[in-house]
Amino acid sequence: MATTADFRNGMCLDIDGVYFTIVEFLHVKPGKGPAFVRTKLKNLSNGRVLEKTWNSGVKVEEVRIERRPYQYLYKDDMGYNFMHPETFEQIQIPGETISGVEFLKEGDMVEAMVHAGNETILTCELPPHVILEITYTEPGVKGDTATNALKPATVETGATVRVPLFITEGEKIVIDTRDGSYVSRAKE
Repeated sequence: MATTADFRNGMCLDIDGVYFTIVEFLHVKPGKGPAFVRTKLKNLSNGRVLEKTWNSGVKVEEVRIERRPYQYLYKDDMGYNFMHPETFEQIQIPGETISGVEFLKEGDMVEAMVHAGNETILTCELPPHVILEITYTEPGVKGDTATNALKPATVETGATVRVPLFITEGEKIVIDTRDGSYVSRAKE
């Protein structure tokens, strides 16, 4: 058991059988009344963020989690198959628990959050930025670099991303996996 004094970013809590991670917290000590802790919690099962206020000193159930690296192998009708790079253990992870799954390609490394007590996978995260090749986009016109206009482009994983007008087919671009946005051209 932990108390609100033990809160830190990334800490995992069990609240009524649902797992949450602390995204942000703030200890507030008003001039009048008791101290309290204001938190933003991310639900690990559906990704929703909610705000919760705790009285100072309240006991909470902390969940011990481990972050483990896995390499993506392939997808089948059962889910996404991954392998641990050191133990060569293979696991299947459902697509709903993987953030940014549309940017996942063979050989990519991900980080899985595993419940240390019962060895279940809670979530799986791609790196914040990935480099993908554009397989299809409309051709750009000379002089299109002056505006901030965007056009749709399909990348090698099949996902559609909005890119600037000067980007052409065959180019490699950097994509932010958290929101699916174009970051820059990839440096060769």
